[in-house]
Amino acid sequence: MRDFAGRIAVITGGGTGMGRELARQLAAEGCHVALCDVSAEAMAETRALCEADGLPQGLRVTTHLADVAVEDQLSRFRDEVAEQHRTDHIHLLFNNAGIGGGGSMITNSREQWERTFNICWGGVYLGTRIFLPMLIAADEGHIVNTSSVNGFWASIGPTTPHTAYSAAKFAVKGFSEALMADLRLNAPHIKCSVVMPGHIGTSIVANSRRIQIADAGEELCAEEIAAARTRMRAGGIAEAELTDDDIRAMARERARSFREDAPTTAATAARIILDGVRAERWRILVGDDAHLLDQRVRAAPESAYELDFYQSFAAEVGWKLG
Repeated sequence: MRDFAGRIAVITGGGTGMGRELARQLAAEGCHVALCDVSAEAMAETRALCEADGLPQGLRVTTHLADVAVEDQLSRFRDEVAEQHRTDHIHLLFNNAGIGGGGSMITNSREQWERTFNICWGGVYLGTRIFLPMLIAADEGHIVNTSSVNGFWASIGPTTPHTAYSAAKFAVKGFSEALMADLRLNAPHIKCSVVMPGHIGTSIVANSRRIQIADAGEELCAEEIAAARTRMRAGGIAEAELTDDDIRAMARERARSFREDAPTTAATAARIILDGVRAERWRILVGDDAHLLDQRVRAAPESAYELDFYQSFAAEVGWKLG
C-alpha cells in the first residue's frame, strides 16, 4: 500500500503519543481516520490537531470511546466506524493502544497485572478479530501491531520487574509473525507488520497511572509510595533516606523525562511506521536504540538479563529507564 489517500484507517490508542501522530500524518495524506481511546478529551485534542493541520475537503476523522480490553466496546467501535464512515471495509488497522504497570507478579496486584496484559495483548487480539472481516472486504489491507523492544527483551533493567508488559509484547510479536502465514494462505491481499519501538517520547507513564488507578491524582498516593519503596529496596536503593515528597518528585521527573528526553519523538516514530507499511516490511524497528538492542540480544542472549549487559547498553544509548 504505497498511497494512503482515500483509504480508511482504524487506530486504537489514538488520543496521545504514537497513535495521535499516526492519525495526524495519515490525515495529512488524505486518509480517513477512525480512532478510539478511553479519553474523550485526548481524542478531541488529536482531532483538533488534525483539523489545524488542514484536512482535505470531505476527509473524515472520527473519535470513539472504547477500552480495547473489552470486546463489547470494540464491537461498538467497529459498528460506529461502519456507520460514520459509511463503509463495509477498512484498509489499515493500527493496534496501537498500550499501557504500563503490573511489573511484578509478586508485589503488584493481580488486577494491575492483568489490566496491563489485557490491554497490551488482548487489545491487539480483539482488534484483529473484530476488524478482520472489514479488512477482508477491502481490495487490500494492512494490520500493524505495536509490540516493543520488550517483545524480544523482557526488561527495562535488572532492578525493575517488567513482567506484564513484556509478556504482552512477546505475545504480540509471536501472534503477528504467525498471522503473516495465516494471511498469506487465507487472505493474501492483507499484510501484517509488527512494530518494535525503543524509548519513544510519549505520555505512557502518566497515562498508565490514570488507567491503573481509579481517581488517580497528579501526585502519588500513599499506596503508590509504599510500592515505590518496595521496588527501591528490592533494587538495593536506600529508600529510607528519602521522604515521601522526595519519591513524589522522582515520579514526576521520571514521567517528564520519559516524555521529553526520549531519543525518538512520537512524530518520528509514526513516520518510521508508515514508511515501513509502504515498503511492506513485516518487522519495523523504531529508533536507533531498538536496532542496537536487537543486535546485542541476538549476539549475547545468555547475558541479556545481566546487570553488565544493561549498564553497557544504557550508557551507549542514554537510557535512564530501569
